[in-house]
Amino acid sequence: MRRYQFGLRSADFLLCGNCGVYVGALMQTRVKRFGIINVRALNLSMASLPEVVEISYEGEEMAERLARRENRWTPVA
Repeated sequence: MRRYQFGLRSADFLLCGNCGVYVGALMQTRVKRFGIINVRALNLSMASLPEVVEISYEGEEMAERLARRENRWTPVA
């Protein structure tokens, strides 16, 4: 497993150390840790997953980014 941070360094993105596939990400706020996993990286039936939708967060302010993640990501103990 390798960790990578993009330009804003707002989260640690977890990549497979062998193939570089995005596996998930972790973020620490002032209060909690949050995480998200890329289920498409797991060995699941792809037919059971929703269709991929491309999204761009380019231009998103840091406060907006953190609020979006806190709302959508899973709290981590």
